[in-house]
Amino acid sequence: MKKSRWIDISVPLRDGMVHWPDNPPVRIERILDLDRGDLATVSKISMGSHTGTHMDAPLHFVQKGAGMDQMPIDATVGLARVIEIRDRKSIRLKELQHYHIRSGERILFKTKNSGRCWKSDKFVKEFVYLSTEAAIELARIKVRTVGIDYLSIGGYKQNGLEVHRTLLSQGIWVIEGLDLSKVEPGFYDLICLPLKMAQGDGAPARAILKKLGGTR
Repeated sequence: MKKSRWIDISVPLRDGMVHWPDNPPVRIERILDLDRGDLATVSKISMGSHTGTHMDAPLHFVQKGAGMDQMPIDATVGLARVIEIRDRKSIRLKELQHYHIRSGERILFKTKNSGRCWKSDKFVKEFVYLSTEAAIELARIKVRTVGIDYLSIGGYKQNGLEVHRTLLSQGIWVIEGLDLSKVEPGFYDLICLPLKMAQGDGAPARAILKKLGGTR
């Protein structure tokens, strides 16, 4: 069988997995099971809307902002750039300026989070996050989408409110909870489709990448 060129950058949803501290825990329970003699296998799922690989809608932090069901499909389907961040604390403006990010780009940040944070079911407080200054610059540039490889684009008890509002208020869609550990920096085809939740503040998503040939 030919190996797929698509790379799955989603984290598996499973019972008891890590979640944001004040969000509901993840509970996945088999209600019916073929192995127990039932006619079908059916699971009950209970979790917050910002669990695992997911997306934030403007409504998450912007009153009367767009809900998840109003997201344009091309916000997260199309050309994307994976940028590897060397800073072990945050994504700072000084490092970003080396990449000459352009208006309309879909940017996915690969940090040390991918190789470290997903190994534990315990919440990692010291994850790499987007600095406020960098968020302001991305909003000024008017990027299309921003993604990061842990549960929040903003830091834990740091600048989460400011970063989210800066991006979401400008119509920039946010992908959180990516696993980019198997992805090299560069340009890719991106498909990331969140559940179409009516007036959803956020929703679980499946995200995949395919490497583009040549250089850009």
